[in-house]
Amino acid sequence: MRKALFFDIDGTIWDEEHVIPDSTREAFQRMKERGHYLFISSGRTRVFIPDQDLLPLGFDGILAGCGTYGEFHGEVKFYHHIPQERIKRVNDFLRSLEAAYILEGRHFLYLDEERFPKESAFPKKLKSSMGERLLRVTGNEESLEVSKFCANYLQEEQKQRELERVLEPDYTVIHRGGDFMEIVPKGFNKATGIQEICRLLSIAHENTYSFGDSTNDLDMLEYTAHSAAMGDGMQQAKDAADFVTAPLMEDGIYKACEHYGLL
Repeated sequence: MRKALFFDIDGTIWDEEHVIPDSTREAFQRMKERGHYLFISSGRTRVFIPDQDLLPLGFDGILAGCGTYGEFHGEVKFYHHIPQERIKRVNDFLRSLEAAYILEGRHFLYLDEERFPKESAFPKKLKSSMGERLLRVTGNEESLEVSKFCANYLQEEQKQRELERVLEPDYTVIHRGGDFMEIVPKGFNKATGIQEICRLLSIAHENTYSFGDSTNDLDMLEYTAHSAAMGDGMQQAKDAADFVTAPLMEDGIYKACEHYGLL
């Protein structure tokens, strides 16, 4: 029976240096040979998922932007973006808090480097990897194409509370550690993306498996029929999963797939 497997990227498929264990590559190859569907299920939006590094692993589809985008065999199946007027209001609000933030869409990421602390290497690193696909927020306010966003460097706790109070009616704020917050429109998460692609492809729920390590994986770990958290992942992910595997670089994916008899 063909299974559908959904994998987070960061902290699950690869580590902070984008190193993928050989055992993970072997597991993907063996599962493809058995005919299983392999999906990326990431908080990254589609433009921020490097095809050349990940698609050769054998993925059939990509769920991106915390469930706001889905594709199968290169064909876009769904995309939900934030209406222009709403994202303009969000942008004005984040500016009023003096937050450092990144707006994320299907085709572009938007960031104003000066909003980040001078010591932060993140904007330059992102610019190096994204090139022309990274645009400034300033100057593009009338053409923002965004499905989710992130904010951090809110130095005052009061500003963090204000952000949550104002955005809570329309958005889910996911705390990723420290003051880093991933913010997704209400009604969308990795589980809803899995539901939507499984409905379109007629994949039975009992044949779904998810693999993750962080707080933005909780919905899919709780939703799929079977789920595994990385041994070096966040405790919340371990609590949400059915099975806790070894750390990423200690053959975590291979051992999880072996545990479920997928190899």
